Amino acid sequence: MIFKAKMGHTGSSLSDTDILTTLYYDVMQLRVDEPDWEERDRFILSKGHAVESYYCILADMGFIDKEELNTFCQYQTRLIGHPNNKVAGIEMNTGALGHGLSIAVGMAKAAKMDNKDYRVFVLMGDGEQAEGSVWEAAMAGAHFGLDNLIGIIDRNRLQITGATEEVMGIEPLVGKWRNFGWQVLEIDGHNYGELKKCLSSTPVEEGKPTMILANTIKGKGVSFIENKAGWHHRVPSASELNQAVEELSPLIGVEIDG
Repeated sequence: MIFKAKMGHTGSSLSDTDILTTLYYDVMQLRVDEPDWEERDRFILSKGHAVESYYCILADMGFIDKEELNTFCQYQTRLIGHPNNKVAGIEMNTGALGHGLSIAVGMAKAAKMDNKDYRVFVLMGDGEQAEGSVWEAAMAGAHFGLDNLIGIIDRNRLQITGATEEVMGIEPLVGKWRNFGWQVLEIDGHNYGELKKCLSSTPVEEGKPTMILANTIKGKGVSFIENKAGWHHRVPSASELNQAVEELSPLIGVEIDG
């Protein structure tokens, strides 16, 4: 998709693919043939720039036609460079960092007011933790006792301008979120067993929202992309694409059409 469009967030999307895969195939309650089902779990991709992996999963599940992926970032496409709620399965347009958690708090609060059992999941980037609005939402989530709210931080330690701790130090994240009244879990964000167990067992504590700190690798699965800040927003060349396909194919057990 990124190679054809000549734009996109390669490293960021590879970073969160395992998290999204676990959420959509093993954890969230959804109906593909009824995307607006009232009892569905909600998901907000706050790090909206990593939309490529999101669109791929929605297409694989049947929310959209796989052929539409070929229109990514093309003229008059629905599949723009950030989540678009004109696409079935997408709740909100996102991408202005720092807004996703506030949206999720509102959705979780609405569920409580309407006596609904659905959960609200929101995936944030770690560089996004420097946004002040994240912490306003953190206070609200704890204040209202939103135990149906599950935040996930894609902790790959890199953002577009470099290492998160050099751009704007955010540690200690676990301590900060606990001090804001959240139950915090730290896991390997590429381990399906850990992800499924953790995401399926929420809420961890009644009356408290949950924050999952998922330690990940930017560009996971492609040797020359892993842990490279320069691949936050970069398009592979034809030879790089071929190498990436060669490296990824055996990992997933199928041939990838490059």
